[in-house]
Amino acid sequence: MAFMEPPMKRQRTEASDERASLVARLLAAKEASGKSFDSIAESLGLTNAYTANLFYNQAQLKPATAEKLAKLVPGISSEDLAAMQKPPMRGWDPSILQEPNVYRTYEAITHNAEAIKALINEQCGDGIMSAIDFYLDVGTTTGKKGEKRVVITMNGKFLPHIEQVSADNTAPGPRD
Repeated sequence: MAFMEPPMKRQRTEASDERASLVARLLAAKEASGKSFDSIAESLGLTNAYTANLFYNQAQLKPATAEKLAKLVPGISSEDLAAMQKPPMRGWDPSILQEPNVYRTYEAITHNAEAIKALINEQCGDGIMSAIDFYLDVGTTTGKKGEKRVVITMNGKFLPHIEQVSADNTAPGPRD
């Protein structure tokens, strides 16, 4: 008897394969356009990171932006533009951490995580930085010795933790 994968695993694998194919087509269309993420972002009025996330199917393309993107990158098919306008399955493949640039960025964040948390709490109070109401921009600057340096700006809304006062809970309780 042949081994069959569970239905949910088959669906995840099929969805992963579809996403990978979509991303490959989008990146090929971008490459064929000769445009950089920065130039596309500037023309769309978006950040370069959000624009890159559109091509990696990690952000949803809005209808008004879809029309502009179709003109900027004519190699994107109408079917792919439609797929980009659906809410994406955001996530990441853990193997991406093996890529040195990604690993070093991850290392920089985790190495500085406690200090970042302490500074956010000291400056804003008890809470977190939103990753939804969030802007990310990647650029470069020149260091004091003339070297190229990477600048990553994360700009997220502060979300305070609340005291959970039962009288403020507008949802009906789970108890009879």
